[in-house]
Amino acid sequence: MPVFQQGFHYVEEEMPKMKTHRGAAKRFKVTGTGKVMRHKGYKSHLLTGKPAKRTRSLRQAAVVAKTDEKNIKTLLPYS
Repeated sequence: MPVFQQGFHYVEEEMPKMKTHRGAAKRFKVTGTGKVMRHKGYKSHLLTGKPAKRTRSLRQAAVVAKTDEKNIKTLLPYS
């Protein structure tokens, strides 16, 4: 690889880093075992008409479906 001098330091030229999709990074988290977790929807408004049991169950994170997992992992290259 080509090396060039920059000031008093020698810097090795590398390919550009991949960028993380910031929208996906805010919505999904990858667990230690590699599963992708997401937050559940339908908990932003009109909560008085929903049973307490349902709103409690919407608090927990859910595992992303296997069919979507590969696409989400390409958006999150370093996680």
